[in-house]
Amino acid sequence: MMNITEIKPGIRYVGVNDRTTTRFEGLWSLPYGVSYNSYLVLGEKVALIDTVEEGFGSRFIQNIERELQGRTIDYLVVNHMEPDHSSSVLALRRIYPQMQVIGNAKTLQMLQGYYGIQDRTLEVKEGDSLDLGGLTLQFYFAPMVHWPEVMVSYCPEHKLLFSADAFGTFGTLDGGVTDSQLRLDHYWDEMRRYYACIVGKYGAPVQKALQKLGGLQIETICSTHGPVWQREIGRVIDIYDRLSRYEGERGVVIAYGSMYGNTEQMADEIARCLAAEGVGPIIVHNLSTADPSMVLRDVFKYNTLVVGSPTYNGELFPEVESLLQKLAARCVPQRNFACFGSFTWAGAAVRRFTEFAERMKWCMPCRPVEMKQGYSHEAYGEHCRTLAHEIAEMMNCNK
Repeated sequence: MMNITEIKPGIRYVGVNDRTTTRFEGLWSLPYGVSYNSYLVLGEKVALIDTVEEGFGSRFIQNIERELQGRTIDYLVVNHMEPDHSSSVLALRRIYPQMQVIGNAKTLQMLQGYYGIQDRTLEVKEGDSLDLGGLTLQFYFAPMVHWPEVMVSYCPEHKLLFSADAFGTFGTLDGGVTDSQLRLDHYWDEMRRYYACIVGKYGAPVQKALQKLGGLQIETICSTHGPVWQREIGRVIDIYDRLSRYEGERGVVIAYGSMYGNTEQMADEIARCLAAEGVGPIIVHNLSTADPSMVLRDVFKYNTLVVGSPTYNGELFPEVESLLQKLAARCVPQRNFACFGSFTWAGAAVRRFTEFAERMKWCMPCRPVEMKQGYSHEAYGEHCRTLAHEIAEMMNCNK
């Protein structure tokens, strides 16, 4: 029988699945759950790569003990200090008191700050190696992917990269561990959603890391979330490359807020007219009910964003404003952008959209549609058709 947890000879998976937590970081929905991945490297000496969220610590310890068969852990390599990957360190130290914790200078400072650990640590620098006897780990720094202390560990004997959060996805590992053992359909959008929500601001550091790691032969990627990548490495790296360059596929996201349905009718009419122009795919999100992580995922995935809002207390509708704040926080450098708004007695929404585009340095060539009071096809249908036509022309010019 195949040993599912053996990724390569001497490399074992000891992570856990979380189907209980509903909000990652207390923010992002987890419809498919999430895995916390950890790995054992079994040479003459034993290294553990990262840990798991402490609420799953007892399962984690059982997984480790099953693979160790009475051996001990000599080294704990901390690639990333975020608590979903480090909060079991104290428990491990109690069970394996002689275990030496390996990290870079920033890691060791965080280790003390989070858990008070100062002794039996070893600082590594860029390019340092750890000989385990038969297997080797080499350390490369990847700062701000997506914390400043992040590093990755490379096993040259197996051409295998322990990549911390890079190349990760939401979603539990149901049965299998590697990409050839799992049904992958949902992971691609979960990877984009994970990137947009968690890593999205840090495109430039991700690009630097990709360039640095481009010199390594990589046949296996062991991330801290989601599948172990082997068969699909090319696709995974391509997705991360495109996302970190903020390169969207052709398509339109229409994101709107609406209190009484009038702004929503404009959104629907614009979507219909875009479809008539031959534009697609078209994704429409009502921001009052949409999952913010799904909206961010789609904005990162597609190259055109159309936003609509009623004027609300002299400002944008709050959920629309929240989306714009999230995009600004992620430093998205450009999207094909258009907008529409509505008001009853004093308009502000379109002005706020224009100000947002100017702050972001986004080009907004399409003339906004601004509706006063209620929607009717007679009064505003033609304006929506004109906006849709201009959006289609903008997309054709900015392929």
